[in-house]
Amino acid sequence: MDKFIFIDAVVLITAFLMLLFAFFLQTVDAKNKLSNKLFSGFLILSVFDISSFFTDNYIDTGLSFEVFRMTTSLLTLPLFYLYVKAVCYSDFRLKPKHLLLSLPFLIANVVLIPRFYLASTIDSLYIYQHFRQTLEIRFFFLLRELQYAFYMVAIFKILKNYKTIYSENHTNSNNSSYTWLFQMTVLFLISHCLVVFSFLLSYTDYRLLLNWSNIITGICALIISCWFVLKALKKPELFKGVDANMIALNKELRTKSNTPDEESFDPQTSAKMRSQMDLVKKYVLENELYLEPSLTIQELSKQVTIP
Repeated sequence: MDKFIFIDAVVLITAFLMLLFAFFLQTVDAKNKLSNKLFSGFLILSVFDISSFFTDNYIDTGLSFEVFRMTTSLLTLPLFYLYVKAVCYSDFRLKPKHLLLSLPFLIANVVLIPRFYLASTIDSLYIYQHFRQTLEIRFFFLLRELQYAFYMVAIFKILKNYKTIYSENHTNSNNSSYTWLFQMTVLFLISHCLVVFSFLLSYTDYRLLLNWSNIITGICALIISCWFVLKALKKPELFKGVDANMIALNKELRTKSNTPDEESFDPQTSAKMRSQMDLVKKYVLENELYLEPSLTIQELSKQVTIP
């Protein structure tokens, strides 16, 4: 089988699986519907981005459409970032300020308007021949890599904070949502490194290596898509967040220990704290709350009416 036909077939199957998973996320009855819709949007945009692999050989879309499709990749990372926040924090809501995340997409399109969107037929032919050498396209790729690095750092920071809050406020230490998000982020990072490697190879004469690099990247995308579907079938309960207003207990205790208060040494206050601790222990034992793996510190506080 020809390598290019194989790549087209792999990308086509990948796109189908991603769209199928996106449809599942849109229709499934879940508690956190916002995260599902955000991830569904991320998948649909990703399919739109990679669709150039199998449409270029069959459809003449024109320069403007191809450039616009390329710039939509600047929207996928913001959607994935919002999805991570929606999964990690159950009280997360979209706000008008989140529209600022689309700023790189708007900047890229404004930069590309004069020479690409307004190009004549003759100019389009010249641009197609020198596409990667144009200053605007190099600016776009630089902007995309800077954006990717920024969001990867931001996502890993969210995951670290989420893991800390979850472990200190939940009795169940098995955090499948964190594992899912962390594994997926690492897979995306590895896949992106392969894409960057293929992109750099396109500026060289190593065509055979470039073809094999594209094949490996396509296979990785297919494996990730299959992994999405299998995860959804095996663990449909994955999406469970924590309240963003929760605090990490160890961090709070360290803060208080470093800032001594006169009240901390008050015998009356100490006696009150011991009384509250005894009340909590008695309540937990009487109601056998230690058998509830989903119990949080916040819920326990509401039950015993101690802030």
